[in-house]
Amino acid sequence: MVLLLLALAVVVWSVINVQDTYLTWVLEAAPAIMWILVLILTYKHFRFPNWMYAVMCLHIIVLLVGAHYSYAEVPLGEWMKRWFGFTRNNYDKIGHFMQGFTPTLMAVEVLRPKIALQSFGWTGFLSFCVAMMITAVYELIEWLASLSNPTDTEAFLGTQGYFWDTQSDMFCCLLGSVCALVVMFVAAARRIE
Repeated sequence: MVLLLLALAVVVWSVINVQDTYLTWVLEAAPAIMWILVLILTYKHFRFPNWMYAVMCLHIIVLLVGAHYSYAEVPLGEWMKRWFGFTRNNYDKIGHFMQGFTPTLMAVEVLRPKIALQSFGWTGFLSFCVAMMITAVYELIEWLASLSNPTDTEAFLGTQGYFWDTQSDMFCCLLGSVCALVVMFVAAARRIE
C-alpha cells in the first residue's frame, strides 16, 4: 500500500508544471499509469513478492520523472552528461535499462510457478523474449507517433539528434534484461545452497 501511495504521489507531482507540453507528458506517462492500473486490477488474482513491487515502483518513478521533465531535460541526465562527458542527456537510457530489467523479473515470477518448464534456462529465455518484445513494440509506437506529427512528438522521441537512438534504446533494454536474469540466477543458486 505504501508503494502504491508513493507511485500515485509521483503521478500527481509529475503532472504539475510539466516542462514540455501535456501531450508529451501523456505520451511518456501513459505506460506508468497503465501499469499502476493493471497492478491494482490484478492484485487480488496474482501477487508478486514484495521486493518485486519495490522494483516496479522504482521503474514507475523513473518513467514519471522522465515524463515531468521530458527525458532530454531530466536534471539527473544533465549531471550524467557533465560527469561522464556525454554529448546528450542519457536519462532515457536508464528508462530503457529498466524496461528490460523489470519486465524480465516480472516474467520470471509469472512463468516459474505457472508453467512446467524443465530449467531456469527456458524461463530465463522466455522472460528475456518478453522484455525485448515490449521494447520493440514501444519503439514501434514511438515511430508511429513521429509519423503522425513530427513537430509535436519530438520531445516524446527524445532522440536529441542521435541517429542510433532506437538501437541504443533496445541495447539498454537488452542489458537490463540480462542483468535481471543474472540477479535471478544468483538468487536461485543461493536458495538451492
